[in-house]
Amino acid sequence: MALVSSTRKMDMTADQPAPETTGRLEVDGAGLAWRKVAGRGPVVVWLGGFHSDMSGTKAQALADWAVARGRAFLRFDYFGHGQSDGDFAVGTITRWRSDVLAVLDALAPGEVVLVGSSMGGWLACLATLARPERVKGLVLIAPAADFTERLLKPSLPPEALAALARDGVWTRPSVYDGDGYPISAALLEDGARWSILGAPVPITAPVRILQGGADPDVPWRHALELAQAIVHDDVVFTLIRDGDHRLSRPADIGRLIATVEELVDP
Repeated sequence: MALVSSTRKMDMTADQPAPETTGRLEVDGAGLAWRKVAGRGPVVVWLGGFHSDMSGTKAQALADWAVARGRAFLRFDYFGHGQSDGDFAVGTITRWRSDVLAVLDALAPGEVVLVGSSMGGWLACLATLARPERVKGLVLIAPAADFTERLLKPSLPPEALAALARDGVWTRPSVYDGDGYPISAALLEDGARWSILGAPVPITAPVRILQGGADPDVPWRHALELAQAIVHDDVVFTLIRDGDHRLSRPADIGRLIATVEELVDP
């Protein structure tokens, strides 16, 4: 693992350097793109969802908040996502978990608050279990813990099962991407090894979960199961009854920022 030194300032003006810098972190032969705001810690680290990237509405809103408040913030793209290297189709939970840990170790020293959306919520939990002394708190948005086993596998239609058996991959239609995205047999097989539900989840940091009641991708009961499994007493589950999976409306963004502020300045 090596930190590429070609970090550059973004959005520079003649009088004032831009508050966000960019770079690439080499992890297992692939460059991971990242953006960072320098400021007071703990470092707020954004962990995006499956087939998402760091330029989304929520990540940008947190970057803007960090700049305005002088807080430290870090976002990045996993292997095969966004601006990072790699073929998304061969990505696995093992690989993406390794990406998170490498980024935390190289770019976010000291305490962190992890903000994970969908699959990023699962990865935030896995990272916390691996680095418990580093994580001051977690904000989880529609956390898709164990989604490969609990949500994806049971929903596969017969043609998907046939394609996976025949080709090792199936392209899943998506309302978020007109071309759909590949689901591999390797992803499904690998995901099972990282299951955390069905037993107590030994996270001992404060956790805040924001969940839409109208989420078609991660049912609110699934997210509630995670909340009930976490062993720490300081867990707050917030149900936004009319909220969708993204929770990117202005009111949702305001709620997210307020929740992050609660954990960075308890």
